[in-house]
Amino acid sequence: MDRKASARWEGGLKDGKGTISTESGVLEANYSFKKRFEDEKGTNPEELIGAAHASCFSMALSMILGDKGYTADSIETSAKVTLSQSDAGFDISKIHLDVVADISGADDAAFQEAAETAKANCPVSKVLNAEITMTATLKG
Repeated sequence: MDRKASARWEGGLKDGKGTISTESGVLEANYSFKKRFEDEKGTNPEELIGAAHASCFSMALSMILGDKGYTADSIETSAKVTLSQSDAGFDISKIHLDVVADISGADDAAFQEAAETAKANCPVSKVLNAEITMTATLKG
């Protein structure tokens, strides 16, 4: 199963602008330096990673709970993505998942075990260890 997203950037870092889109057409948004590093409204890569991680984790947790015989009435997950600057440049230094779930009949120990398993095994959690490949073509 392959899913595609794309980005286009025009101009310099601080004065340029970009667009992102998904193959499904569900997402089409603008992004820029000011949207990423300043207070201009709009999305940025870290916010999108947070949304992907929160949604992936919630689905994984639902699956794991289901395997244990539980069905969640609700799972609400937020992801705080931290972009840090060091001598080596910028990195995503951490992601904190904040999860609140309503699960009839579940005890805290079963919930904590399922949440830890989901955190370690949802595909987006694993992506930081993924092999990254690339094809780069210069026009002209």
